[in-house]
Amino acid sequence: MPVYDVNGKVALVTGGARGIGYETARQLHTRGASVALVDVDAEEVREAAERIGERAIGIAGDVTDAGAMRAAVAETVEGFGGLDIAMANAGIAPPTTTTIRMVSDEEWERVIEINLLGVWHTVRAALPQVTERRGHIVVVSSAYAIANGMLSSAYAVAKSGVEAFGRSLRTELAPLGASAGVAYFGFVDTKLVQDAFARQDTGRLQESMPAFLLKRITPAEAGATVVRGIEERAPRTFAPKYWRYISALRGLINPLFDRRAERDPRFLEAIRDAEQLSASGADVTSGTSS
Repeated sequence: MPVYDVNGKVALVTGGARGIGYETARQLHTRGASVALVDVDAEEVREAAERIGERAIGIAGDVTDAGAMRAAVAETVEGFGGLDIAMANAGIAPPTTTTIRMVSDEEWERVIEINLLGVWHTVRAALPQVTERRGHIVVVSSAYAIANGMLSSAYAVAKSGVEAFGRSLRTELAPLGASAGVAYFGFVDTKLVQDAFARQDTGRLQESMPAFLLKRITPAEAGATVVRGIEERAPRTFAPKYWRYISALRGLINPLFDRRAERDPRFLEAIRDAEQLSASGADVTSGTSS
């Protein structure tokens, strides 16, 4: 018996036009929830809502704009009469895979703005309704909050921040009868991951990682994990599941991995390659000069 029945509830999902967000919204809808999908692309998000069917609306909104998120919540409440569940899912991958030394200020800060501050804006806007209705909030972190974020430091920093934020939020909501959970994913076969894996600057790093860590799950699997976590009011959900054990043992595993990465020729070569690509101005999507 689920702890939290989503039938008849209202959910808002950012990054809802595709991938994990879309699948979470769709699966909540099949369980009887009304869903508001929020995304920056107005046409795409409305088409996504139409595919889901009745009790689904698409709202154009940029998570970096606090006012836009307040407006998205207001539109949801106006359309469905309230808001019980919010999922702060919108995010981007770094445009390039490179070192802290070589990344541009604009690129690094843009990832933080969307992946961390976007979560803040989403939760901040949804909190009054979710708290009043004793609902549940999901913030989407990543395996990068657990693993070493070399060559993707902005992404790792943002997702580590989301993890810390979600843990704090859950504790603070407990006396109010509401709850929050953190979702951790490895590689999900979304357009974001497909594009990242196709880039020239990720090849050497992929070669140096254990194969099982690179295994991709489907967006449907990721969405099912989130929905199950909502129904259980779970503090943490992981997909693939082995990240749960890696997380539990991170105090032991991370120092060992960091020590290995500092000495392993494959990792050192991946770092050198990334810096050379950045310095040359190469087009990492095709290998040609820009």
